[in-house]
Amino acid sequence: MASSEAGARIAAWRECGDHRFDPVRFHFIEALAGRSAAHDGEARRLLDDRVARLVADYGAALAAAQGPNVDALPTGKLPAGRGPLALLVEQVARQATSTGDGPAAGELKTLGYFRSTWAKLSAERRLTQSLAKMPENAGPLNSHHLVHRSLTLMRDLSPEYLNRFMAYVDTLLWLDQAGAGAATAAPESPRKAARGKAAG
Repeated sequence: MASSEAGARIAAWRECGDHRFDPVRFHFIEALAGRSAAHDGEARRLLDDRVARLVADYGAALAAAQGPNVDALPTGKLPAGRGPLALLVEQVARQATSTGDGPAAGELKTLGYFRSTWAKLSAERRLTQSLAKMPENAGPLNSHHLVHRSLTLMRDLSPEYLNRFMAYVDTLLWLDQAGAGAATAAPESPRKAARGKAAG
């Protein structure tokens, strides 16, 4: 393959968007072709041969990827307002759907396992804390006793519901603490400041 033919194929691939098929590999071929153009003699011939082999390999891989049984990367010009990352996300979603790994099943199993384990541990820790706070000889209407009994029954009836309930309670506690911190850090109003100066 002549260097002019290789250069024409490289330019055509870039024009129609096929450079996105394997961007790193394409950039390497393009850079090598540019380096080849800056040399003469035997160095130029060796570089041209290398570029020709790389162009042929890239063309074969591109043709194989665009076969009927394989989802090829989108070619052509990018739609207005769409970037390469958006197209890549779409392609990954299509492949996940075709292999039966939808978005719900696409989550890493290990991550789901650790999330579930952490929720169970957190719920058990809360139950232990509620038991520790319960006073000795607490009557049946004691608030700590009622809370602990409710949580224990919830765990026995539906552990998953208890986990979700605890996550909800943790969120409410965090919001309450964040609100209290913001109220404490609020600057003193001008009237209060003036009143304090007048009293002093």
